[in-house]
Amino acid sequence: MDHVLDRTRDLWEELRGQRVFITGGTGFFGRWLLESLLWANDRLGLGISALVLSRNPDAFRDKAPHVAGHPAIQFHPGDVRSFEFPRGTFSHIIHAATESSARLNAQDPLTMFDTIVDGTRRTLEFARHCGVGKFLLTSSGAVYGRQPPEMTHIPEDYPGAPDPTDPRSAYGEGKRAAETLCTLFSERYGIETRIARCFAFVGPHLPLDIHFAIGNFIRDGLKGGPIDIHGDGTPHRSYLYAADLAIWLLTILLHGQSSRIYNVGSEESVSIVELAHMVAASFSPQVGVIVRGKPDPRRAPERYVPSTARANRELGLVPWISLPDALARTIAFHRDAVA
Repeated sequence: MDHVLDRTRDLWEELRGQRVFITGGTGFFGRWLLESLLWANDRLGLGISALVLSRNPDAFRDKAPHVAGHPAIQFHPGDVRSFEFPRGTFSHIIHAATESSARLNAQDPLTMFDTIVDGTRRTLEFARHCGVGKFLLTSSGAVYGRQPPEMTHIPEDYPGAPDPTDPRSAYGEGKRAAETLCTLFSERYGIETRIARCFAFVGPHLPLDIHFAIGNFIRDGLKGGPIDIHGDGTPHRSYLYAADLAIWLLTILLHGQSSRIYNVGSEESVSIVELAHMVAASFSPQVGVIVRGKPDPRRAPERYVPSTARANRELGLVPWISLPDALARTIAFHRDAVA
């Protein structure tokens, strides 16, 4: 939290005495944003209050009582697609609620699509209703569709898109529609919207038991290994540490340009098999790695790596914490949690 505060100290004055509305505040992104807000609030005496939309506030209170019980935090029960508008005014909205489950995307893509699109529309309608000043949407690099293998880093102006005839594109297409809604509401109602296209991340609070490869590898390592790669290990990814993610999102919200898209992530590309060996080397003794698939020499490796030149050039954003350090911090967090 001190790392986040050191690099956002000049941002917080805009939020002094303000009221913030957050959707998805109990998820991975939201948890880091809430922790960062409370840390800055207490140390700088900002007097910020946050209202967090949640389908199950009690479950979050059990999971994170120090956050849920803080006097600056209140909860508003409801579904992002249909929540009743809370009373009062808000200066900023962070819309981080989304269904990121690969299982849901595969089993019920229509619900996935509707949750993203209807939830964004409802939150934007609330922004218009309460006269909010700035609105941040956490979107996804999935809006680009399949990254061309010859493109090492994908920029914001790349015009690619998911295949709209493939039901598995529901998540990416939903995020594309959500971005369009932000643009339309900004143009018609003057809401200052910012769009953060988020890629891959690692850090405390990242689930270790769903479809995130890096989380699965850390889980395997914590159990003593081996780290199990079900595919051929050739896809390339990049990972930004969660504390840096919080810095980036807060900076984009407060200093980003209206109706502007920013990629959020790291440019340091690693293959899945390289990542597995990096995770394995983070344990002592080092755990083993199993690769179950075999690479096809006729097929170029899949890539999912952003260009972050815009965020660096316009907002001065960089990854401050290296991937090896991020892995060490995340593993230490999980070991401390069970100690």
